[in-house]
Amino acid sequence: MHFLKEAGEDMEKELNHANRQKELMQSIWRLQKSIMVRAKKTAASNDLTMPQFSILEMMRNKQQIAQKELQTKTHFPKSTLSHAIEGLVQAGILQRTPVEGNRREMELSLSEQGLALINHMKLQEDGVYVRFKQAVDSFSDEEFTELIHLHQHIVSFFEGSETE
Repeated sequence: MHFLKEAGEDMEKELNHANRQKELMQSIWRLQKSIMVRAKKTAASNDLTMPQFSILEMMRNKQQIAQKELQTKTHFPKSTLSHAIEGLVQAGILQRTPVEGNRREMELSLSEQGLALINHMKLQEDGVYVRFKQAVDSFSDEEFTELIHLHQHIVSFFEGSETE
């Protein structure tokens, strides 16, 4: 009889862990979906495609980047990336110049118009940047630090540095 009780407790623990996993995954997916919906609205309200918005987001802090490095970071197919870049160049948002000593490699940089667009998007009241700022500002310093720590801990399992 004792064996059956232990087996029942073990099954309950497994069920609780499975529910925790499911709850966390669903929470992260809801967050990701909410961010993407807001990012798509921000992109659309600024006449950008999502690949163009992603390129500008990557260049927000690094205003110059090699096209090859950008492809590595975005994981976009070459044709998608090339089309998005061409649209940004044609709109005067990006400048494209050959890398010195390697004419086949292109360097991308934000134009003044591109910088102005990014600054405009960061201030849009209903945009993804303002929403993120509002969320971050709602945390105490301790909550923010703990949240970052927890995210890094979860990421470490996906990047292979943590094991059970």
